[in-house]
Amino acid sequence: MSLTESTMLSLGSPAPDFSLTDTEGRNVSKSDFDGKALLLMFLCNHCPYVKHVAPEVARLAKDYAGSNLGIVAIQSNNIEEYPDDGPEPMKQEVADRGYVFPYCLDEDQSVAKAYTAACTPDFFLFDSNHELAYRGRIDATRPNRIKSGVYDSSGNEPDGKDLRAAIDAVLNGTDASSDQYPSLGCNIKWKPGNEPSYFK
Repeated sequence: MSLTESTMLSLGSPAPDFSLTDTEGRNVSKSDFDGKALLLMFLCNHCPYVKHVAPEVARLAKDYAGSNLGIVAIQSNNIEEYPDDGPEPMKQEVADRGYVFPYCLDEDQSVAKAYTAACTPDFFLFDSNHELAYRGRIDATRPNRIKSGVYDSSGNEPDGKDLRAAIDAVLNGTDASSDQYPSLGCNIKWKPGNEPSYFK
């Protein structure tokens, strides 16, 4: 695992178009959220940093259900080398976590590239005009590394403070704080030869 930070795409950037299939076989596209603020999350199943934030991601989505916020999660890892991130495990992840948002597979990794997504988790919040208002971390917490491959969040549970504050600002028609910090997690697992120019 290579620890990687968000690229911190420029604020005000327009949300690139996307059209992906979720775990229920439904097509999900940016146009489905016209007039709504949009939270795009690059997640996966196996990353310990995603496992750390997953309970808060599920809570956050339920807390903002019925608001003017649309939420989409995207899995862009190479599923040939990481089958635990494939379609059936994704479907099980939705059930196990209680996710109430579409979880989509970006099999050719083109959407991750369009958003300059670099790590899992990586969060991008757009306002109702689909201009970037916030990007980076969900909050300041990190999982505790016990040993290689073993992590624990006890006593360090995520609360989503940074992302929730940004969402509240956007939904209230004000600017999110300019104090924004990159997310940190596993690098997206690019297909050989498909690595973007920003991948180090």
